[in-house]
Amino acid sequence: MGRGGIRTVDLFAGAGGLSLGFQLADRGFEPVFAVEGDEAAARTFKRNFDCDVHSGSIEDVLHYPDADVIIGGPPCQGFSPLGRDRDDESRAQLNELWQQYLTAVRRIRPQAFVIENVPEFQKSAQFAKLLRIMESDPELKDYAFGYGVLNAADYGVPQRRRRGIFIAVRDVEHVPWPPPPTHGPDSPGEVPYVTLRDVISDLPAVPERTEIEIDDDGVQHLHIRRSPTQKSLDRYRAIPEGGNRFDLQKNRPDLLPDCWKNKPTGTTDVMGRMWWDRPSYTIRTEFYKPEKGRYLHPTYDRPITHREAARLQSFPDRFTFEGSKIEVGRQIGNAVP
Repeated sequence: MGRGGIRTVDLFAGAGGLSLGFQLADRGFEPVFAVEGDEAAARTFKRNFDCDVHSGSIEDVLHYPDADVIIGGPPCQGFSPLGRDRDDESRAQLNELWQQYLTAVRRIRPQAFVIENVPEFQKSAQFAKLLRIMESDPELKDYAFGYGVLNAADYGVPQRRRRGIFIAVRDVEHVPWPPPPTHGPDSPGEVPYVTLRDVISDLPAVPERTEIEIDDDGVQHLHIRRSPTQKSLDRYRAIPEGGNRFDLQKNRPDLLPDCWKNKPTGTTDVMGRMWWDRPSYTIRTEFYKPEKGRYLHPTYDRPITHREAARLQSFPDRFTFEGSKIEVGRQIGNAVP
């Protein structure tokens, strides 16, 4: 352990959601280095954690600082169902990036490391390869590990978000798995899930601002509104709490787009309205577009704002993002809550 605390290195760090989570655990975790290829996300990490950040490809990192823990989520588009439209070459490149993570483990030799990814990764041939390497590589055989798919809502996040988690610890016999849930029906004492009402009900119905701004006191305003057309507003109004595009088809068939008229079945999340007293569904990078998922506010006729999405990803309001509205949306949706 470093003198200043438990030193962490964050790979494929994004805006820093995973590093923030370790900090909020209040166990002395201290980020000392991060690697992030997206320039705006790298600036966000630097601003909030004030440590060295390599903004670029992980292959270009020649030296890592000493650290006790490595954390990070190699890009998941190669494994995610949402990335199936990629060509084979780009998917293969993405699928191999987790090996760069192991290269960092070999160089740093941390006490522990955590890999986060989509659940599909743990069903892939690449993950089977990871397990073989962990069991056969002389530099990695002294790490015990545990893994599985966890739902963020079971651990106090106001969002149902299933992610594959892999934890390895050096010089121990085994890693207990899974970590016991802290919330939900299977938690000790059956602590209720954290809901939308718990985290966003205090925000104004109609956001005053249209652009992300930072006041003189350093407070960033992410509660910003869009300017929907009248047709979009009419569509929103036809969908009740917990409803979706099929309610639009039932209540206002005249407003149904042709693409949905010709597809009577399909996902129930599209143009979906959230529930007040449940965790949200997974927040993705275009949460401000209701046609992309269940992103309509439970009561108000609008999609959730950047601030509401950030809270559903468990970012505190003091966390400041860098970049345009689209870049900030991408950082929020891609983060580890």
